[in-house]
Amino acid sequence: MKKYTLVSPCFFGVEKMLAREIKELGFEIVKTEDGRVTYKTDEYGIAKANMWLRCAERVHLKIAEFEAKSFDELFENTKRINWAKYIPYGAQFPITKASTIKSKLHSIPDIQSIVKKAVVESLKKSYLESGLLKEDKEKYPIYVFIHKDKVTLSIDTTGDALHKRGYREKANKAPIRETLAAAMMYLNPWKPGRILVDPMCGSGTILIEAAMMGINMAPGLNREFISEKWRTIDKKIWWDIRREAFDKIDNDIEFKIYGYDIDEEAINIARENAEIAGVDQYIEFNLGNAVDFNSEEEYGFIVTNPPYGERLEDVDTVKMLYKELGYTFRKLKNWSYYLITSYEDFEKEFGKDADKRRKLYNGMLKTNLYQYIGSRPPRKND
Repeated sequence: MKKYTLVSPCFFGVEKMLAREIKELGFEIVKTEDGRVTYKTDEYGIAKANMWLRCAERVHLKIAEFEAKSFDELFENTKRINWAKYIPYGAQFPITKASTIKSKLHSIPDIQSIVKKAVVESLKKSYLESGLLKEDKEKYPIYVFIHKDKVTLSIDTTGDALHKRGYREKANKAPIRETLAAAMMYLNPWKPGRILVDPMCGSGTILIEAAMMGINMAPGLNREFISEKWRTIDKKIWWDIRREAFDKIDNDIEFKIYGYDIDEEAINIARENAEIAGVDQYIEFNLGNAVDFNSEEEYGFIVTNPPYGERLEDVDTVKMLYKELGYTFRKLKNWSYYLITSYEDFEKEFGKDADKRRKLYNGMLKTNLYQYIGSRPPRKND
């Protein structure tokens, strides 16, 4: 079976969690760098990575890497690649995205145009075509990434980004991205059977991701991927990977996790999203104000994405909210709580320094995950 090099981009700060996922899938990691992990696998691995990676934004098939300080070098090096090895006759190959950082080549439209022309020339030579190339079949989107004059060319195997799991048809204001919610759950030791609460759950993303992890449901199970339509990958591979993912769901496990929000519409959206995801039986959503939260349980986890106060008019409201949350959560003596926000003075307003602070990016927005680690509950046999 052919060997491939894959590249999965991710949010800054999530690289270690993504690398751990990739290792657990049995793939060989080549390198981990800011915002991306490169690894080796086979055709089954392309399908498996798309199906199972919770923290990645995409799965790219790496085609080539070379240096280019001029448009001539970019054209010639791209044209030299045997693109027919990856793109079959009649397929579409849009230059979907180009990005450039600290490089001599910085005009995105020119980079896209030159790469497109070079790929066309390479394919025309392979397919012995002299006129226009037909592009009326399945898509092979090409991505160009240039960093310090080093060009990486890849083909996207995912289609819609991996955070689009297929369950969040509706969302409330400022929802957290699914991939970041999954990373937050990796950063705490919650396991099914222990209490988990999101008292500001919004459209339910954090709890839905937790429930999917709890029953070992593959995040890509309820969606399709662009490479499923490719002639270059055997359809049986996708059937096998999907069937294997269904078989790995643990339907016998029993647990309940809890979400609250002051917005009734948000609660209705969260319930609907959980039902679409197939995890509604594991999550109980109710109306409730986070600052009034209390529990008779001695141990538990709070994982939440409170408002950040990004707009100036919201800052005073957010500062008061953080003060009230600090007062409320500190009454839960042995509980652990994990809050993500971009507000720099969060600990001051909350009234307590975090045990750990983790820098994470929510898109381009720099945030911190403040981790307050409670006592471990005694073992049951104690």
